[in-house]
Amino acid sequence: MSFPRPPGIIAQKIRKPDANNKDSAISGTLPFLPDLCSGTALVALVLMGELLALVLVLALDGLREFSWQRLGLVSLVIQWVILPSAAVLCRLRPYLARLPHKQAGGLSFAAALAVLGVIMVIQRALRALLLQAGFDWWGLASDCLLGAICAGVVLRYAYLQQQLVNQQQAELGARIEALQSRIRPHFLFNSMNSLASLIAVDPDRAERLVEDMCTLFRASLADPKLVSLQQEVTLARRYLEIEALRLGGRLKQRWQLDAGLEEIQLPSLLLQPLLENAVLHGVAQLRKGGEITVQCGIRDAALRITVVNPLPRETVRPCRESNGMAMENIRQRLAAYYGDRFKFTARREGGHYRVALQLPLVPRESAQRGTEVAMNSKRHAEVTQ
Repeated sequence: MSFPRPPGIIAQKIRKPDANNKDSAISGTLPFLPDLCSGTALVALVLMGELLALVLVLALDGLREFSWQRLGLVSLVIQWVILPSAAVLCRLRPYLARLPHKQAGGLSFAAALAVLGVIMVIQRALRALLLQAGFDWWGLASDCLLGAICAGVVLRYAYLQQQLVNQQQAELGARIEALQSRIRPHFLFNSMNSLASLIAVDPDRAERLVEDMCTLFRASLADPKLVSLQQEVTLARRYLEIEALRLGGRLKQRWQLDAGLEEIQLPSLLLQPLLENAVLHGVAQLRKGGEITVQCGIRDAALRITVVNPLPRETVRPCRESNGMAMENIRQRLAAYYGDRFKFTARREGGHYRVALQLPLVPRESAQRGTEVAMNSKRHAEVTQ
């Protein structure tokens, strides 16, 4: 499988907001409440409603006079309040995220009270109709007051839980961004020297070198994100093309890429630091150079990436020490994106250095949201300055 090289045009891509305004500072709003329509949230709400019904029945009848019939009726009324309230709050969730917290809290509480009032009025009216009795206004007031207290407690708990999630995601996004900012190509001066020597003798290759350097530095300075394997391989090949201008025929490369991997997502600038170590501490240290082998494939429902490079015998310890910072950086980035679901090994095998990665096909959702939160927060800060 081969990935085509982008056309050689020196142009900076200008990021424009799409029709859904996903790339604007306005879209960087944080949720005010959790997604109450998710399966986990609905199960938790139903269980909380059942516990509340059990507490109310025990408070009214006691354990000796406990009535399953009363528990069923109370549970039915409570669930009729909880589920419509969750549906209404789900519809209001995007709007609540754009409001100040005090207004969002008041609106969400008012929406829950409106649903509560409607259900309680219907329940009291049906009861009066079935029992052929007058409408119990005091009973309605008591039910509404008790429901308002419970709704306030539940909404407060949901709000605090969502703010904790927002804080965790922001911290995770900031951590990923800090790790990403450390990935800076160390070949700048060598590339500039190569460029200076090529301008007079080979302007076309010099122009191509400038294009490759622009692409690499744009990717290095970009916001941390997930990119397709196709983009990552194209970027890595551009880096090797720059090093090939300096090392000439000493640098050889072999790519073994399985078909159908182009759209698999992985953290940006993951291959380039591995190839940089392979060049600087492997091929560049050998008088005759050597070959760097990159393998990508899917095994056991996971993406496996292997980078192998020749290693001089006399520089085994220095190579390991100098590789430590880059390898630890990659490890921390992978831990931020995948938690404990990845495998990363780097070791010497005979006269070669072998780096093996095993990544899940889908990063954990919190990491993706964390990077989006950090990016949106930064854009919002830039707009408000």
